[in-house]
Formats: sequence, C-alpha cells, structure tokens
Amino acid sequence: MEKRNLRKERIGVVTSNKMQKSIVVAEVKKTRHPMYGKFVLKTKKYVVHDENNDCNEGDVVKIMETRPLSKSKCWRLVEIIERAK
Repeated sequence: MEKRNLRKERIGVVTSNKMQKSIVVAEVKKTRHPMYGKFVLKTKKYVVHDENNDCNEGDVVKIMETRPLSKSKCWRLVEIIERAK
C-alpha cells in the first residue's frame, strides 16, 4: 500500500465567497518583531475549493492542502468550524 504524505492544515476566516466553488480564506498570525519585540499581525490568503458552495463570509473554517486544482487553488475545505453570526 502506498504511503501518503502529511497534508498541511490551516484554520482561518472566509473573506470572500463570490466565486463558484471557491472561497478566499485569511489566516492571521501574531508574530513578534525580531528587534523591537512588538507583536505584529501577519495575514496570509488562500484560495480554497468549496465543492458545495456552503461557506459564507465570516465563517471559521479548516482547510487542507491538496494537489493543484487551478492556477491559484491548491487547498480544499475540510469543515466549517463556526458559522458567521
């Protein structure tokens, strides 16, 4: 049996769902500045495959790395952790 590599997983907030079967998820990290010590927010955006179009803006979702699905899509939706209020 072939062994699969570990897939990266991220948790983020849906910022856009205007595309068909695609969403944009933003992951925010708090990192410490190396010299000054102040905490800085870093945002990374991922284009994610959403097969059923069931995500809305503001939802907290878990995504997983996958093979390239298009030019910019190489992540897929695993689950919706929390719905937007």
